[in-house]
Amino acid sequence: MGFQHTQFLASPVQVYGCVTCRTHLATNENLISKNFNGSTGRAFLFEEVVNVECGEAVDRHMTTGLHNVRDIFCIRCNASLGWRYEKSFVQAEKYKEGKFILERARIADVE
Repeated sequence: MGFQHTQFLASPVQVYGCVTCRTHLATNENLISKNFNGSTGRAFLFEEVVNVECGEAVDRHMTTGLHNVRDIFCIRCNASLGWRYEKSFVQAEKYKEGKFILERARIADVE
């Protein structure tokens, strides 16, 4: 696979990074909500994240219903970070499609 260059997020607002290697992932500008839960506790919903790789799409039963998701991993250290919503089978949850969950315990405030 070789070395992958990571995208640096130069932002005047909060930058979130991987808790393991500090690779930049997202900014407050793309933060939609802090009112989500993941497998490790609190989680944040983002419109866009960078420097991640996606796993295989799987159907997963969550507290809000059935969703098709892909787990996401840091491209630098391969740490598990959260998931990407591909499809929601519940009409009221369609707004999540294409969005990302980053688990708070797996991200750090970088800047």
